[in-house]
Amino acid sequence: MPFARLIALALLAAATLPAAPTYREALDLYKARRFPEAKSAFQELAAAEPTNPKYHYFLGMTAMAQKAFDEAIRHLEQATALAPDNADYFAELGNAYGKATRNAGMFAQMSLARKCRAALEKAVALNPDSLPIREGLIEYYRDAPGFLGGGMDKAYAQAEEIRQRDIRRGTIVLAQLYSTEKRFDEAFGITLELLQREPELYIAHYTLGRLAAESGLRHDAGEKHLQRCLALTPDKGEPSHAAVHWRLGQIAEKHHSPAAARTAYETALQLDPNFKPAADALAMLK
Repeated sequence: MPFARLIALALLAAATLPAAPTYREALDLYKARRFPEAKSAFQELAAAEPTNPKYHYFLGMTAMAQKAFDEAIRHLEQATALAPDNADYFAELGNAYGKATRNAGMFAQMSLARKCRAALEKAVALNPDSLPIREGLIEYYRDAPGFLGGGMDKAYAQAEEIRQRDIRRGTIVLAQLYSTEKRFDEAFGITLELLQREPELYIAHYTLGRLAAESGLRHDAGEKHLQRCLALTPDKGEPSHAAVHWRLGQIAEKHHSPAAARTAYETALQLDPNFKPAADALAMLK
């Protein structure tokens, strides 16, 4: 076969091969939650550029989304090794270690827990002003036993750090910690202080209602604050109006008013048919 003919065939074959994905295309697949396709795209990108940390990061995040935590850890460890100053990579690595503990044996759990704490503390050290990263560390300190580096004193210290940077967010986090230890008077107190500063703050009204529902205290005030929520609009990431009706149902149950509780739970599900807490509460209602 003439040489020119061989060249032409080779060029034709190359032209018919699928184009390698771009980073933007892979990222769009990830954002669209098309995780198997995103994984394939990032694998191809990582194969061509193995020292690029963001490809390993997204391979780790894709694995996390598919609950493949061991795989996620491998990729996120590579990402942090390649980008040792990236706080977000360490935060997600800590998250992966934490999730992996759920299906691990006892000794593996302890090892993973220590790695989780180290990664989260590293992330906070790298980016002290990241409030979500500090909240992740608070969860660890709150839940882990002392011999694994946990402790409520450490959790409270992180909450105060958040409060110094964002009084709204820090106050709500601190109130949740007080509630965890059944220090309800302190939880109500700091939330009311916040509400005095910002009388129309949705999350403060909701938190007071939540505290009433969970503690069994101050029912009437809690109901009043939840009703106020229904006249306000939650910000992105804040509990929805469906959650407000669910909390109203919890208070009604504590008032021994099953009919009112049923109405509240059903209203929550009308607003959000997939709101599982209300569905579970309705199923349990006698």
